[in-house]
Order: sequence, then C-alpha cells, then structure tokens
Amino acid sequence: IATMLESRLQTKLRSSPNGRETSLWSSGFRMKLESVTPFLGKYRPFVGCCCQTSTPKSWESLFHRGIRDLGFCNVILVKEENTRFRGWLVRRLCYFLWSLEQHIPPCQDAPQKIMESTGVPGGAGEGQVPDLVKKEVQCILGHIQAPPCPFLVRLFSWALLPFLNCVFLNVQLHKGQMKMVHKAAQAGSPLVLLSTHKTFLDGILLPFVLFSQGLGLPAPCLIRLCPMSHRALLRKPGGLFLPSEANLSLDSSEGLLARAVVQAASVPLGLWTGALAVLRSLCSHLGCSRQICSQVHLAQPFSLQEYTISARSCWGSRQTLEQLLQPIVLGQCAAVPDTEKEQEWTPITGPLLALKEEDQLLVRRLSHHVLSASVANSAVMSTAIMATLLLFKHQKLLGEFTWLTEEILLRGFDVGFSGQLRSLLQHTLSLLRAHVALLRIRQGDLLVVPRPGPGLTHLARLSAELLPVFLSEAVGACAVWGLLVGRVPPQGPWELQGIELLSQKELYRQILLLMHLLLQDLLLLQPCQSSYCYCQEVLDWLIQCGLLVAEETPGSRAACGRKLWGAVLTPTCPLQLSQQLRCPDFFLFLCRLLSPLLKAFAQAAAFLRQGQLPDTESGYTKQLFEFLQATAQEEGIFECVDPKLAISAIWTFRDLGVLQQMPSPAGPRLHQCSTFARRDNQEKLEQFIWQFICS
Repeated sequence: IATMLESRLQTKLRSSPNGRETSLWSSGFRMKLESVTPFLGKYRPFVGCCCQTSTPKSWESLFHRGIRDLGFCNVILVKEENTRFRGWLVRRLCYFLWSLEQHIPPCQDAPQKIMESTGVPGGAGEGQVPDLVKKEVQCILGHIQAPPCPFLVRLFSWALLPFLNCVFLNVQLHKGQMKMVHKAAQAGSPLVLLSTHKTFLDGILLPFVLFSQGLGLPAPCLIRLCPMSHRALLRKPGGLFLPSEANLSLDSSEGLLARAVVQAASVPLGLWTGALAVLRSLCSHLGCSRQICSQVHLAQPFSLQEYTISARSCWGSRQTLEQLLQPIVLGQCAAVPDTEKEQEWTPITGPLLALKEEDQLLVRRLSHHVLSASVANSAVMSTAIMATLLLFKHQKLLGEFTWLTEEILLRGFDVGFSGQLRSLLQHTLSLLRAHVALLRIRQGDLLVVPRPGPGLTHLARLSAELLPVFLSEAVGACAVWGLLVGRVPPQGPWELQGIELLSQKELYRQILLLMHLLLQDLLLLQPCQSSYCYCQEVLDWLIQCGLLVAEETPGSRAACGRKLWGAVLTPTCPLQLSQQLRCPDFFLFLCRLLSPLLKAFAQAAAFLRQGQLPDTESGYTKQLFEFLQATAQEEGIFECVDPKLAISAIWTFRDLGVLQQMPSPAGPRLHQCSTFARRDNQEKLEQFIWQFICS
C-alpha cells in the first residue's frame, strides 16, 4: 500500500489552512493490506524491569531468564484443562468447577489483629488495651465489615467469568511476569502491590487476575458512599465499608480510632467491594462486546529491604536548581557545578510527617522508582501515535505509523494495538474525529487536518504519551540545537552536516543545562542514577540512532555510528551531524516532542512582565493558563494550552528562584524574586529557554 501511495503522496501533498503539513490516505482497494503487530520478529518487549543499581540481588533472584520465550495467556479463557476433571459435562460446567477449586485464604481474627496494631492506643506491645477502646473497635468493625462468606466469593468469581468473556475478547497476562511474582510470593514475605489504575476497569480486572492466579486477594477497597442495600449485599463477600460518620481525612483529629481500625483491618476478601457499581458502569460497554482486548502488566518484583539498604549508599551531594542554574541563566558563570539537582516534590503530609527526615527522603525516592516502573509498564496506544504524526511529522500516515510503531518496540516499550494497517488507521481516526477534520477530495482519498484550537491542544496531550519513549534522544536533540543555535544557517542545522564539529564537552554541558531545567518527574531520572551517567546515556542514544557520528582521526579505525557506544569515545573526540538522508527529519521530530513544554516555560518567562503577584500558587497558575490561552489565539501555539504545563512552569520557576513562596496570614503566597523583577534578567531567562526550542 505504501508503494501505491508513493506517487499520489508526491503529487497531492498539501498544506492545511493553518500552515501544517497534511497527508493523503488512500482506501487501498484490491491491495494487499499491511499488518501492524505489537512485536518484532517473534518477541514482544518485556516491560517493568526493576532497577539493577539499587536492587541487584532482586534482579538476580527474581528475573526470569527465559522471559521472552514464555508469551502471553488469556486469563478469562477457562477450559476443561483448567479443572481436575474431564468430560462433556465438565466442559459445560468448567466455570463453576474452576471457581470451586480456587484457593481462598482463611480470614484471620480481625478484632485481635486490630488490637495488636501499632495504630490503636495500647496496641503492639504498648500495654493492655482499655475495655473502652475494645468496645469502640467492635462498634467500628460492626459498621465496616461482616464475616466473609466463601460461597458468595466463589459465586462472584463464577458470575464474573462469563461477564468478562462478554465484555472482552481476551485479557492477556505475560507468563514470565506471573512466574516472577509467584517466585516472590514463595519467598514468604508479604507482597505489596502498587497499581497505576489506568482505567476504571482495573478495579475489577486486577483483583480477578491475582485471584485467578492463586496469589490471593489485595487489600480491601474502601467505599465510603454506598447505598445501604448495596452494603448488605456486598458485606458477605468480604466488603469493607467506612462508617458514614467517620472522618478519615489526614488533617482531621476526629475519627482517629476509626482511621487506625481501617488501616489495620486487612480483610483480604474485600475484593468485591463496589462490584455492583463497577458492573453498572460496564453495562455501557456491552454494545461493543468481543471487540475489547485488555492486557495486564506486572512489573518485576524487588525486595524493599534490599532497596532501603542499597539506596542510602547512592545518596550524594545535591544542590537546589537555584544554586545550579540561576548563575548560568544570568551570565554570572559558565561552568555547570559537578553535583546533582535536589528536587523532591512528594508532599510531606500525613503519615510522612511521622517519619524521620532520612526515611522521608527514602520514601520520596522510592516513589520515583515506582513512577519510572509505571511509565515503562504503560502501553502506547494508536491515538498517541496518530496525534504525534499529525502534530510533528505526518508526511505519510501509512508509512510513518508503521515506522513509529517499530521504533517504540525497539526501545523496549509495548504497544496496545495490532491489526491491519488501514483498518487500524480508520479506527484511530474515528476515535479522534472530534479533533481532526477528514476531507474527501476525490474518490478513495482523504485529507487529514488537525482542527485548530482545542483540537490541537488535545492532540498535544495525547502526543505527550510518546515523550518517555524518545525522551533521551529528544533531550539530546534539543541540546544539539542549543549548541548550534548561534551558527545555524537559514536553511537549517543539517546544512552543517559533515562540516561543523561538535565538542563532546560542550554537548555534555548543554545536556546538563536542559536536564536541570526539566522536572525530575518528566525525565524519570532514578535517584540512584547520576546526571553525568544520564548525559552519557543521551549521547549513546544519539550515536545509536545515527544522528551523530564520531569524527575519524588519521590512523584510527572506521567506526559505524550505530554501533559506537560512549565508552569508546574519548573526552576530546569531536562529533559531527550525520549525513544520512533521514536524519534531518528525525532530528526535527525529536526536538518538537519537547517543544510544547519548553514553549510553555518560555511563555511563563514572558508572563513575568505582566503577572499579578503576590498570589497563591493556584491563583497564579490560573493567571498563567489564561495567558497561554490568549497567546495561543494570537500566535496559534495551541500545543502549550495545558494546565499541567502551567503547573510545571511555576514549579520550575520556584525551584529556580524566579518565584518565591512566602508565608502569610491567608496561607503561602508566591512573590517575584527581586533579581528577576528586572526586565533584563527576565529577557535572559526567556533567551536561555528559547535556545533549546527548535523554531
């Protein structure tokens, strides 16, 4: 289909009214259809590996060596082989027999367990629990739980199987990931499961997957607002409900005992709490039955005990962003300090306040590891790829969609789609129909045009899902642009290919500057990874993908850019822009992935001249967002109109010392730093950001 479209695309490639390139899409009658698969060769990428630096023993003991050969299984497909029996009657009753054979862990003595909890006054060996406290605990337990009924648990499991088979075509689970979780469970230590909850379906899918695989059930779901009729039905399967009068907010002193009881009451059979509400929500999906596929990814388990020991040894000297970057922004110095950036945005409230400062830091850095694993576990959807192509590339939708899918898989990320290319594109465009215009210009040909305004904003939000996949290359490409920004001819940076030499030391500096400017939550830089290691990783990726090549000196062996790793480079080894034909287009694509965030930062710097301060953080965020909206209407930069980008800009400027948070009787308020109240320093900040933006 790509061959047949080549001539058409060359002659019919047009520009949309807002200046964006668009492409034509043929219906492809009587042509062999190209298929898009979520794997390369016969292997699918394995996602969610734990960090080898902070948990090396967990990697050695829990990682499954033959992981790529194990494939996937459909957990909702229950056959005769899943039971101990055989025969025609068994095949008709296999769901029922399967539910009878599932292991249900025994329910422990909940009142005694709660009395021994550290959260209850007098518990955990502190002394005899007063009789009054015992009575209150019994009263609270009477509100929130009832003895679970194993029969109803099995009945729920049996009813759920045919229901899930009606809703889903399949629910895939990686066998290798499941083997690793089983191996961790056999070690004897309790498993702590952290769910990212991508959709509301996870509330019913994840417990079912764990229950069906013999891993027991997770901690109970706590539902506060639920009709009494639902509570009466759901208590028997082990439902756990909060009393209506209990105040469980972290900043409230009321309901202290109720919060302690709820935290201590691990009734593992509370799986089906809220099941009716979930089933009611799923009824709307029955119209598209047998068309929905689901995939559950489980990250590689690791030992929390090992992490707490090894993570402390990775802590080095750190400085604030203000100390690292502000002197360079203002032109007071040129060298980047040889230290790490200190940036911890996890709110220190509630339970964290009871921990020591060192333990608080440990929890915050653990959250960065969890965030990195959750992003690696998130499959890229076809809408994100289509939005990225329409915004930043989209010369040929058919060919580029396949290319971008393969690039995602090559980088170890999974994709959540497969099928015939033309049908897949049709389905994706139908999902985006509110944000793109499909214009039929002649029989069999469609013109795809992003809608201006909110349509571009929505496409930019979807395209941000691809940023973690190409993040290292995008940071490197923007750093290269910043290095060449003063010497780039009007034709573009690739006019310098094969001529201009790039200093490896200067490129390192540019990568460090941009890395410090970006939020740590965006970079997904793990706390045990140094910034200089990240710089080397970025440089390695730029060489591997062919954007940069090492300059060959006389007497040295020729080196292929794709196979040359940073370890081979010497600190003085000069680099050149590659002369491959595809590189300029790929370079601009990488730069544009970061452009929405960087342009939001640049516009936030321009807004310093007219923002009304002092103000609360939420109030100033609203001011900045309204400014982004107004600027988008004037300049057509709708990709920056996102409240999340406004928040990121304010957080970065607060770290940088541009904004200062000061206490006041009405609460903390943002003030403008006296240094950046000057017009010339505001312009220096804006120019510093614009050097990384590819115009």
